Amino acid sequence: MTLSAQQILRWFNSIKSSHFINATQLTKRFPRPGKTWLQSSSAWPQMSSDNCFLQWGFKTYRTSSLWSNSQSTNSNRQENNSAQSTLLPYVNEQSEKTQKMPCFDSDLTLEELDDLPPLSPLHPLSEEEAVQIVAHPPLPPDSFTLRDYVDHSETLQKLVLLGVDLSKIEKHPDAANLLLRLDFEKDIKQILLFLKDLGLEDNQLGTFLTKNYAVFSEDLENLKIRVAYLQSKNFSKTDIAQMVRNAPFLLNFSVERLDNRLGFFQKELELNVKKTRDLVVRLPRLLTGSLEPVKENMKVYRLELGFKHNEIQHMITKIPKMLTANKRKLTETFDYVHNVMSIPHHIIVKFPQVFNTRLFKIKERHLFLTYLGRAQYDPAKPNYISLDKLVSIPDEIFCKEIAKASLQDFEKFLKTL
Repeated sequence: MTLSAQQILRWFNSIKSSHFINATQLTKRFPRPGKTWLQSSSAWPQMSSDNCFLQWGFKTYRTSSLWSNSQSTNSNRQENNSAQSTLLPYVNEQSEKTQKMPCFDSDLTLEELDDLPPLSPLHPLSEEEAVQIVAHPPLPPDSFTLRDYVDHSETLQKLVLLGVDLSKIEKHPDAANLLLRLDFEKDIKQILLFLKDLGLEDNQLGTFLTKNYAVFSEDLENLKIRVAYLQSKNFSKTDIAQMVRNAPFLLNFSVERLDNRLGFFQKELELNVKKTRDLVVRLPRLLTGSLEPVKENMKVYRLELGFKHNEIQHMITKIPKMLTANKRKLTETFDYVHNVMSIPHHIIVKFPQVFNTRLFKIKERHLFLTYLGRAQYDPAKPNYISLDKLVSIPDEIFCKEIAKASLQDFEKFLKTL
């Protein structure tokens, strides 16, 4: 809609007087010959060039007025043309003269500064302003390493200080994206305090978080509920801290799954509550790993190796790793110890750590004792050598106390194999 002359006058009068300077100020700053222009301009306050929005208002008014006139009816065109004929030439003259006016410094309030039009991005800068600009390198849209984001992320910087190995986490894109979205104060700090209360030391947090970065996606209340469940099963605070250190993903499992796992081992192995608790404290991976290796090894001990159920119970309570050991390693070790060294089941049951020893070490020592004529594993005969000493002591002690030979002789013998 076209603005009338009266509306323009109201608009001018509504503008705060602090945005303008009067004709007297103009005369003092820029004296010009003749009084006609000053007298005519005194009726119209001049705009301070610091604001510069009045010129824009004149041009906008003229542009909108011309466009509206071309779209209106003939009667409106005559009325608006009459208003333009009496007002626009004067406005144009004022606009041309105002453009020649230099910029004046004026004190503006914060409210007045908010009303100013924004600076153009093409506005020229002085050398002093250009030197003060600090340009940071942009973040890469895609990257194969978190190293590109460490300088820009407070979260990553603090995780590095805790000892977190980002080079291992960045191998998992989902984990890397998770860390970049987290806020240290809101999302990470409470989890760290919870882990500290649980019993993890400062030098253990880095290793734990490197393995179980997914703990940051868990709800803190759920973590507390899982710890409370373990406490209800008479796990001490020390036991829980040890389990979390050795099996970092333990806290990620729900109460239902933890309860099912404990029930499985108690039922499958026919252990009482205390032995079941001791078993999972020593090997907490039993609660977080797959149950298939456990079921498979139980069949191997019973069907392939010929151990009785009570013998299996005794061995796994002493060496819990036997439940998750490699099937091929178990069978090869048993075959050599039982069939080559002629050691019966009941002696193997007493020293189950033989299944936790490398087979080539057992072979080397047995062959050396056989070469010396000292390979005697029957406890009812003299010069008896127990399986425990055979596989657990260092080479120096083995040569001195068991083989009754020097370490150099043992090393020379190994070269003949």
